[in-house]
Amino acid sequence: MRLHLTTSILLIGLLVSCKNENQVKPENKTSTVEQEQPPKFQNKGHELVFNMVQNVGNYEKLRQLKDVVYTYTYQTPDGKTDSSTEKYIFDGELSYGAYNTHERTLSNLEGLIEQGYDGNDYWLKHNGDILTNEDYLKRVAFNRPTNFYWFTMFQKLLDPGLNYEFVEETTIDNKNYDVVKVSFDSKNDKPTDIYQLYINKDTKEVDQFLFTVADYGKMEIPNLMVLDYEKVDGLLIPTKRKYKRSTWTADVDENPWIIVNWTNIKFNTNLTKDDFKK
Repeated sequence: MRLHLTTSILLIGLLVSCKNENQVKPENKTSTVEQEQPPKFQNKGHELVFNMVQNVGNYEKLRQLKDVVYTYTYQTPDGKTDSSTEKYIFDGELSYGAYNTHERTLSNLEGLIEQGYDGNDYWLKHNGDILTNEDYLKRVAFNRPTNFYWFTMFQKLLDPGLNYEFVEETTIDNKNYDVVKVSFDSKNDKPTDIYQLYINKDTKEVDQFLFTVADYGKMEIPNLMVLDYEKVDGLLIPTKRKYKRSTWTADVDENPWIIVNWTNIKFNTNLTKDDFKK
């Protein structure tokens, strides 16, 4: 799955803690050694993205850190919140989430819910009991790769099968940006996600980006994601994030923001594959 995200409050589920019932298995999200080698650039847009990724930290740096544990908090304008302890191993993209608060994700279940991807299968536990409900597992199959992708998004913008287009230079709030459109190779002529990155010319960071959600038909109206960074173990991590619907010129409407925070980030915590089994 290239990250399939969303537009408006409903979309929150499509983002980091999805509510959609449809299983969306990530495509083109397996990072490879090739992406870490200086590539033959497709064009100026590709070179700008490559330089941005080297600045914030490429996938090889993630591999060297091996794994991560952090607290993920997601809040919608109506005050409903998800809070989970997220755990990932970067080699193999293993993913685990323990939700102590889940007012938007499987909110009908009371108590602790745990989701996992062990490299082969998705699984779900409720208060320690394994659940096999097909609809619940479809949500897990969206949430696990989606949350992983958001955390590693910039590194994965150098994966194979991506296309880059330099759009323009622009100035927003007295800051100068290179604007680059990133899209994905289509399979079976299906629509693909689009990201429009605003790369700060001075810091080489993405201060904001527009995104669509192709799998859910959310292509006409993008969302704008605004980012603030924190340096952790040599990586620049966009730990404070907010988004809402926008125009293709990054003009937002009057609706409140959806807020996403990543806190207590710890790398290289000696996780093993056994930590991701049922």
